[in-house]
Amino acid sequence: METRDIMNNQETFAINKDTIKGSRRNSNYFWIVILYTGGLGFFLAGLSSYFKRNLIPFTDVSDLIFIPQGILLLFYGTVAILVSTFILLTVIWDVGGGYNEYNKQEQLVRIVRKGFPGKNREIFLVYPFEDIKTIELEVTEGINPKRIVYLCTKDERRIPLTPVQEPLELSLVEKQATNLAKFLDVNLSLK
Repeated sequence: METRDIMNNQETFAINKDTIKGSRRNSNYFWIVILYTGGLGFFLAGLSSYFKRNLIPFTDVSDLIFIPQGILLLFYGTVAILVSTFILLTVIWDVGGGYNEYNKQEQLVRIVRKGFPGKNREIFLVYPFEDIKTIELEVTEGINPKRIVYLCTKDERRIPLTPVQEPLELSLVEKQATNLAKFLDVNLSLK
């Protein structure tokens, strides 16, 4: 998304703003449903074995022995429900969401992200253009591929600009990094 600034009848791009999608991704909704449903089933199966009474309508698990099967089902069910609740809260709070703003008029880069609730909920970083050394593209292929664009400052900080998600296509990430390096008028390095 770009905001245009019109000066003297000449159109120039002065502000470039990238919206970063946080925890509100389809994969998180999928895992919330799967973990909660499975966890609830395990939890009810564990309780059924303890009370010797069937609490799940479509199957009979009351014949399970509470120790060790029932207690393990109860434990795994509780863990799955807690993990799904944690993921649900990160989705509600949109942890990781925000934007990157590159402003040529003010010569500033603003990086804004949402964190967990508390006194440091908003993460707000500002860097002047003169402190930016390079834009770095890190590409790692294999079982767990990574394609991350970093903003590297002169004091050796590496600030990730891309969201944590499934890796984007390599050509798309390269294009984004190249365009950003041109916009900021810095070098692009590959790691």
